Amino acid sequence: MGKKQFYETAKPQEIAILVSVPNWRQSDEQTAEFLDELAFLTETAGAKTIKRFIQKLDKPDIRTYVGSGKLDEIVAYVKEYDVDMVIFDDDLSPSQVRNLERELQVKIVDRSLLILDIFALRAKTAQARTQVEIAQYQYLLPRLTNLWTHLSKQKGGIGMKGPGETEIETDRRIVRDKISLLRDKLNKIEKQNYEQRKSRSDIVRVALVGYTNVGKSTLMNLLSKSDVFAENKLFATVDATVRKVVLDNVPFLLSDTVGFIRKLPTKLIESFKSTLDEIREADLLLHVVDISHPSFEDHIEVVNGTLKDIHAADKPVLLVFNKIDQYLAQREEELKQEEADVRPSLDDLKATYMAKIHAPALFISATNKVNIDELREELQQRVSEIHFERYPNNV
Repeated sequence: MGKKQFYETAKPQEIAILVSVPNWRQSDEQTAEFLDELAFLTETAGAKTIKRFIQKLDKPDIRTYVGSGKLDEIVAYVKEYDVDMVIFDDDLSPSQVRNLERELQVKIVDRSLLILDIFALRAKTAQARTQVEIAQYQYLLPRLTNLWTHLSKQKGGIGMKGPGETEIETDRRIVRDKISLLRDKLNKIEKQNYEQRKSRSDIVRVALVGYTNVGKSTLMNLLSKSDVFAENKLFATVDATVRKVVLDNVPFLLSDTVGFIRKLPTKLIESFKSTLDEIREADLLLHVVDISHPSFEDHIEVVNGTLKDIHAADKPVLLVFNKIDQYLAQREEELKQEEADVRPSLDDLKATYMAKIHAPALFISATNKVNIDELREELQQRVSEIHFERYPNNV
């Protein structure tokens, strides 16, 4: 992460194993999907996953997250295969991290730390870097005792307890002061950004929102003819990017924002409130959905829930189902055996329950530029309505 007090999970070739403790109500398919996402996060951070451990419990063990038998199994695997870190698909308490590190003798990374690491890698602007750094320090603060436990192990316990506690309190004060300074810095940046947003308040604003890795940046590039960074990894975009777009002589500002994900760390949401202002202050949201993903409906719920959390659920929304080329290819493969003569099409999609339940909705492929003209027409009409409602004399 570029700072000594945070684990660096992005070193090439680091070997990781994943651990999940689902409750009994969660299906095996859901558990596999959630671990697939965790593996994708791990890959995005630069590590390689070689094994998954799953233990169904009513709730995670308060001491070590997993039960003692499963922990012994993980310990044996870590030693045999020279594993660098163990990644958990939930947030761990400081005491759980301490206990797990004592047992496993490798880096322990929970879901929040993994996502923070990716955000630190992806953040480019001063605002985003400051936001991530605040979230990192907030994550670190309750875990300082755990860091000093390492010193105790390395240097022995005698004579360490008293001064150690003093060191902990000193470090806590330093971290709190650092957070305060970063917040002051962020406030200054936010004021500058607010002035910029105020200067463009007379133009209609559209924001791209959606689950991470659904193709928002690709669509941004297509609509704005720009070169926003787009990659098949989670959180390719962390900084909000704004471009001016003109459709049929109607101008508007289009912003690409950070993708949402299930169990997004609360501290990260709080830190990124200023970036999420692009969403809160938008006149129209383009909610992009990866229709080829088997859990796209769950992703829609996650995004809607996050919009509610940031007080943007009342915005007009146009649902855009992306990656229909991949979806139709999957459907064609499924139908080959039973209905060889049936070939799903764009018209078939428009007649499905997805189009009716989520109306208004459009179906596109940003990569293959399928049905983009219809999207442009719908977008132009929506923006024009907002523009002329705001400026009735400007006809």
